Amino acid sequence: MVKKDSFVQIDRMEEQMGALYTELGQIKQHIIELLEENKRLSIENDQLRKLLKHDTAAAAPDEHTKEQASSAAAKEVTGEGLDNLARIYHEGFHICNVNYGHLRTEGDCLFCMSFLNK
Repeated sequence: MVKKDSFVQIDRMEEQMGALYTELGQIKQHIIELLEENKRLSIENDQLRKLLKHDTAAAAPDEHTKEQASSAAAKEVTGEGLDNLARIYHEGFHICNVNYGHLRTEGDCLFCMSFLNK
């Protein structure tokens, strides 16, 4: 009888260890997802700070810049949509139909580059 009780107890411990192992795997996967999200948000934050710094510097133009802006406004604007897409791409976002609007995290995108080169 003692042998049977020992076997039942070991079997129960084995089930508990399996459940703990499964829970540990789930926690590990959650930590991986959090680290990836943190990295993505850090990259996006850096890019937004660069844009903010650039926009702040551009917000106070000197007289020469004001004259250039007024003469450029007088000219007919062609390809304005393409210029906007190029600006968005250089700000770090995809403009291709595959990942449009998503943050570019790994350098240049071949789909976006082929779209800009058309």
